Amino acid sequence: MNKDLFRLTPSGLAGLVFAAFCFVVLPSVAGSYWLAILTSSACFTMAISGVAFMHARLGMVSLTQVGLMGVGGWVTLRLNYLWDFPFEVNLVIAALLTMICGWVLALPALRLRGLYLALVTLMAAGGLEILFATYQFPNGGEGFWGVKIGSTEPFRGSILATSPTAYLRYVIVAATLGFLLIEAHRRMFPGRAWALIRRSEAAAMAAGVNVTLYKTWAFGIAALLAGASGGLLAGSLGLLDDGTFRASESIMLFALAVVGGARFWLGAVIAAFLYRVLPAILNTWGVDSDLAYVIFGVGLLHALITAPDGIGGQIMALFRRKSQEQS
Repeated sequence: MNKDLFRLTPSGLAGLVFAAFCFVVLPSVAGSYWLAILTSSACFTMAISGVAFMHARLGMVSLTQVGLMGVGGWVTLRLNYLWDFPFEVNLVIAALLTMICGWVLALPALRLRGLYLALVTLMAAGGLEILFATYQFPNGGEGFWGVKIGSTEPFRGSILATSPTAYLRYVIVAATLGFLLIEAHRRMFPGRAWALIRRSEAAAMAAGVNVTLYKTWAFGIAALLAGASGGLLAGSLGLLDDGTFRASESIMLFALAVVGGARFWLGAVIAAFLYRVLPAILNTWGVDSDLAYVIFGVGLLHALITAPDGIGGQIMALFRRKSQEQS
């Protein structure tokens, strides 16, 4: 067994402490409005961690993450109304089916990279957006699509989280497990293979690494996290709308992953905060939430010019310097 698999680093310890703080404190002090915002933010944290992981470990730009969230949400809703399975079973099935969808999207990634890969995945996200807008999300209707006009059937949520407060804790636990999944892969052989592929695909093939397998593997993990986050979002809202899964939002998620710091768990948290919490704060202050896009642009310029590791990287470096000074 890999001895490094269960080794707790200072960064990992900080992440677990932060997750525990969010689990215990945030649901207790947030009102109903902020419970909904924080739950949505936690869902997007999981999705952003997938796109950040692909960029950091393989240098690949995938712009279909929001579309895959929509796939996970659609499947979760359809299974919810079709069968009397527990929410957790529907969520797992939705995540696995979304992972298969991610594998299909990985086919062009085996030959494309850089701008061309980004364009192909963005086109896939655009196609999914059209499907969601045309056929809508299931709301208890008959037939394959499960859509009906009028009132919707009640959504059967998790029996483990029957209140908004409990559901926020539920999503925080799920997001933490998503981070642990990525970290476990990073510490095992896939992580070493991805690092070699990022440096040089030719060198990776010469070393006996199956580049096709590990690229597909990475797409599958990112899609799995996106599908799970979409299903959790469906469980939170009870009904999804195609406007939530626009292709342009995938570009925004990737940009914010760069701003937050794609190599660090804190980067995904910061990106989700900027994406969901910051506009809500501006609305609370009576400021147009569109100002957040200006802030996003400034943050992206800051990351590209002065902070290649993003805000999360800067914070981690600051803590490392402080600890070294104290020691």
